[in-house]
Amino acid sequence: MRFVRHIFDVTADIVGNIPSTASEQEFIAISSANKQALIAKLEGEHPNMQVIIPGFFGNNQFFAFIYEVYTDIRLVGTPPSSIGKFGGDTDNWMWPRHTGDFSIFRVYAGKDNRPAAYSEENVPYKAEKWLNISLDGIEEGDFGMIMGFPGSTERYKTSYEIDYMLEVDNPQRIYIRGERQAILREFMDADQAIRIQYDAKYARSANYWKNSIGMSRGIEKLDVRSKKAAQEQTFQAWAEKNTLPEERYVDALALIEQSQSEARAENATLQYLSEAFMQSVELTQTMLGVRDIEQFYKDYNADVDRAVAKRMFTIYRENNDRLPSIYAKIDAEFGGNSDAYVDWLYDNSQLTSLEKFNAIKDMDKEAREAAFNNDPLYELTNSIIELYRELAPAVMAANEKFSEGHRRYIAGLMKMQPEKAWASDANFTIRLTYGNVLPYSPADGIVYQHYTTIEGVMAKEDPSNPVEFTVPERLKELYRAKDYGRYADKNGDLPVAFLVNCDITGGNSGSPVMNDKGELIGLAFDGNWEAMSGDVAFEPELQRTIAVDIRYVLFVVEKYAGAGWLLNELTIK
Repeated sequence: MRFVRHIFDVTADIVGNIPSTASEQEFIAISSANKQALIAKLEGEHPNMQVIIPGFFGNNQFFAFIYEVYTDIRLVGTPPSSIGKFGGDTDNWMWPRHTGDFSIFRVYAGKDNRPAAYSEENVPYKAEKWLNISLDGIEEGDFGMIMGFPGSTERYKTSYEIDYMLEVDNPQRIYIRGERQAILREFMDADQAIRIQYDAKYARSANYWKNSIGMSRGIEKLDVRSKKAAQEQTFQAWAEKNTLPEERYVDALALIEQSQSEARAENATLQYLSEAFMQSVELTQTMLGVRDIEQFYKDYNADVDRAVAKRMFTIYRENNDRLPSIYAKIDAEFGGNSDAYVDWLYDNSQLTSLEKFNAIKDMDKEAREAAFNNDPLYELTNSIIELYRELAPAVMAANEKFSEGHRRYIAGLMKMQPEKAWASDANFTIRLTYGNVLPYSPADGIVYQHYTTIEGVMAKEDPSNPVEFTVPERLKELYRAKDYGRYADKNGDLPVAFLVNCDITGGNSGSPVMNDKGELIGLAFDGNWEAMSGDVAFEPELQRTIAVDIRYVLFVVEKYAGAGWLLNELTIK
C-alpha cells in the first residue's frame, strides 16, 4: 500500500542540461543519469520513503513522487465469486452490470503508525484523513469524480501505430489467447480442482483478450485512424512552416512511421514468442524465472500445460517464418510432429512438479546445475531466448526512432496549440478525472439507464451457466424479504451499479468514486464495451466508468455477510 506523500516537478533537473539538438541516445543517457542522481538525493532527504520519477508527455516533463510504503496488508473480507464476479466473462466490459466487485483490506503498521515488516505486534494503521460515505445515492446528471492510479493510455498514438495495432498486434493476441483459453476452459469445466487453479489465470488472459477485441472494434467503428491522420497532417504543415530543422519537429512523424515499418516483422515474431511460449506454455517460466516457485506449482497442472503446449507449437509454425531452433530438433528427431515432441518433453522434464523441482534444488551445486542444463526444457527455453536475441537489435533500433519521434511529436503538438489544456497519458501515477452520472446510447433506438438494481441480478440467474450466473441463496432470501435496510434507494430497490462518464483505464479498479462533496458513492471497476477505444481516443458521448454502488457494498457486508461491526469504523452520512 503506497501513500503519496509529496509530488515535485523535476523537469529542469532531468532535462534542463540536455541540448535541444541532442540525439536520442544522448537524451536517454543524460536524462537517465540525472534521474538516478536525483533519486539518490531525494531518498537521502526522505528516508524510509520510495522515490520514483516517471516521464510525462513522452518524456518532455518529469515529476518525482515520494511514497510511504506499507507492506503488512491483511485481507478483511471479500464476497463470494457469485457476487464479486457475477456475470464472469460474459458480462466483462458490458453494461448493464450487476457485479459486486470489491474486497476489503486493512493496513497494519508499527506502534508508531509507520511502515513495519509483518509482525504480530503490528497494529491497524490510523489514517490522518479518510473519505466519508454517502448513502444519499445518485441521480442522473450528478457530479462524479474518481481519483486513482490508471495504468497506461496511448492518447498520442499515431495512425502508423494504429495500423500496426489493427493489422498485427491485436489480431495475434486475440488468436493466440483465444486458442489457449478454449483449452483452459475445457479442462476447467471438467474438473473443479483445475478450475480453482486456473480461474485467476484464465481471467487475466481473457480480460486483455476481450479488451483487444473491443479496442479494434471501437477504433474501426469510431474512425479513430482518420482523425489521427488529420491531426498529423495539420501538425506536419505547422512544423514545416513554423519550426527550425534542427528542432526536429518536422522529422517527428517520419521517425514514428519508420519505427513501425522497419521492425514490423521482428516485433510480430517477438509478440508470438512471448504470447505463445513464454506466457502460454507455463513450464518455460521455471527456466525464465519464477518469484514464488511453490505458488507456481500450487496453481499448475502439467496435463493442462501439455495440451496448451501442443496447440502453441502448431500455431506458431503455421503463422511464423522465423522459428526457434527447437523446430529443427522436432523435424529431425520427431518427423516434424510437434505433438510427439511435446509429449517427450513433458514425459522427460524434471520440472513438471514441485516434488521433482525440489529434488533438483536439494542437490549440491554442481549436480543441480547439471540437472537443469540437461533437462529437455533447458534446450527449448534456450532456443526461444536465442531467437529473441536475434530479433532484438532491429527492434531496439526501431524503438529508439519511436522514442525520439514520440517525444518530439508531443512537444510539437503542445507548442502548436499552447492554449489547449493537454493531458498526459496514464503511467500508474495518481490522477483525478471528473464528469457526471449519465446514461448512454450504444446504438440507434437503444438507451441504457445510468444504474442497475438487484432485480437484474435475479433476472440474470442461469442454472445452465453456474460459473457465471449463480445467485447465492442468502441473497435470494434478502431479496424476497426486501430486507435492504438503509441501503434501499428512494423507490425501495437495492442499487447495484451505476455509470459516470469519467476517464479511467486498467489500474483504476477499486478507485473511489466521489460526489461533489468528496464523499464516497462507489468503487470503479470497469468500462463499457462500446468505448473500448478509450485508451487511444476518449469519446465522452460513449465512454462510461462502471462502478459498484457503495450502498450495495455495505449491504453485502452488513446484511449478506453479517459483518456489520466493520461499518462501525466508517463515517457514514
